Amino acid sequence: MAKRTVLKPPPARRPAGRGAAAPKSTKKKVLASAGAALPVGPYSQGIQAGGFIFVAGEKGIDPKTNQIVPGGIVAETRQTLQNIQAILAAAGASLDDAVAVTVHMTDLAEFQAMNQVYAEYFRSAPPGRTTVQVTALPAGAHIEITVTTIAR
Repeated sequence: MAKRTVLKPPPARRPAGRGAAAPKSTKKKVLASAGAALPVGPYSQGIQAGGFIFVAGEKGIDPKTNQIVPGGIVAETRQTLQNIQAILAAAGASLDDAVAVTVHMTDLAEFQAMNQVYAEYFRSAPPGRTTVQVTALPAGAHIEITVTTIAR
């Protein structure tokens, strides 16, 4: 009979005395910004939890009209990143805090145009990124971007 190993959780840590940093809250906080488009379904614009901010897949929707901005992939990418900035600002964070980005595009032939706009928003120490082509996106969007950042 094989011997089973039972893993025990590590002992709870105690604060290191006066001035020790309080642990971050493990509860989730819903983020919402009027500066970003309303969600197109039953989800939050962003969630802050466990020291991170998770921004839902944002699209190039103008928050004033709730319609995809005209102008193609360049305009959509710019509006998408502006929406993300507004959501992050609601949590006191910025794109500089980003650690991971996922980009969904309906046409990778537009990758270079998207990438030029993207580079305007992530100038130094850009986060890790995955870009994939998908068949379709909600609201008729051509791009959707999801961002994970460190919470400040």
